[in-house]
Amino acid sequence: MTLFVEDGTPVIVQGMTGHQGMTHTARMLKAGTNIVGGVNARKAGQEVNFPEAKNGEDVTLHVFGSCSEAVEITGAQASVVFVPPRFAKDAVVEAIEAGIKLIVVITEGIPVADSAYFVELALRKGVRIVGPNCPGLLTLPSTENAQGCNLGIIPDGIVSRGPLGLVSKSGTLTYQLMGELSDIGFTACLGAGGDPIVGTTLQEALEVFENDDATKAVVMIGEIGGSAEQDAAKWASEHMTKPVVAYIAGFTAPEGKQMGHAGAIVSGGKGTAQDKKEALEAVGIRVGRTPGQTAEIMREVLASKSI
Repeated sequence: MTLFVEDGTPVIVQGMTGHQGMTHTARMLKAGTNIVGGVNARKAGQEVNFPEAKNGEDVTLHVFGSCSEAVEITGAQASVVFVPPRFAKDAVVEAIEAGIKLIVVITEGIPVADSAYFVELALRKGVRIVGPNCPGLLTLPSTENAQGCNLGIIPDGIVSRGPLGLVSKSGTLTYQLMGELSDIGFTACLGAGGDPIVGTTLQEALEVFENDDATKAVVMIGEIGGSAEQDAAKWASEHMTKPVVAYIAGFTAPEGKQMGHAGAIVSGGKGTAQDKKEALEAVGIRVGRTPGQTAEIMREVLASKSI
C-alpha cells in the first residue's frame, strides 16, 4: 500500500528560487526526496546548486519555465508549491493541467475563492492536493534501502518508521506530537492545513490510513472552527477498524476571534473545541486536552491492543 506518495517519486518545486523555496528544497534533498527541478518562468534556464544536499554531494537543479516543460523532461509526478499567495492559484492550476498527480501547497494566505477553484479542479482531474497553508507530507521509509519522501517543511529527523499515522490541521502541533511519540514512530505524517477549504480533509486522510496495512493506529489533530473533525469522527465510527486518538487545539479560544489559521474561528457558538471533543468521544475517539496527554492516551491504546 502506498501512503499518498511512492518512495522515489520525481518531484518539482514551484517557487524553488525564492528564499523559502531554496531553504526547504535543500532540506528535502537531504531527507532523500527525489527533487528533479524547479519552476519559475522569470528564471527559466538557470541552474541552482545545493551544496552537500544529497549524501554529502552537491546537487544542481534546472529551473524550468513551466510545469509542462518540467514534466516532459523529468517525468515529475509531484510538486511542492512555495509560490506567493497572489500567484498560487495560477501555479496550482498549471501543475494540474501539466499532469502532476500530487500537489503539496505550503503557501499561506491564499484567497478562499482561489483555493475553492483549484481544489474543485483537482477533484475533477483526479489530482490529490495537500494544503494549502500546511506543513506538507512526510512518509517514513518502509525498508532499509528506502528513503521515504519529505514534501514541504516538516522536520524529518525527529521520528523514525513506526505503526502510527498522523493527520493534522496545525503545523507546529504536528511537530510536537511527532516528538511526543518519536519512540514509537510513524508511517506517514500529513499536514492537512488550517484553511476553510483544503485539498485533503481529515476524513480522507483517515481513509488512506485505514487502508494501509502498516498503519495500526492514527493520531488526529484538530482545532476550533468548521466541522472537519465531526465529519471525520462520523466516518470513523462507521468505517474505521483502527484506533484513533485526537487532540483539539483551542479550548480557551474566544468566540469570533481568528486564532492562527484562517479557518480557526468559532462563529455562532459552533466549532468550539468542547463541541468537537464531545462529538469525537461520542463515537469512541479519545481526546486529549494537551499534546502530552494525547500522547499518553495513544500509549495506553497501543498497550491495550498489544500493538
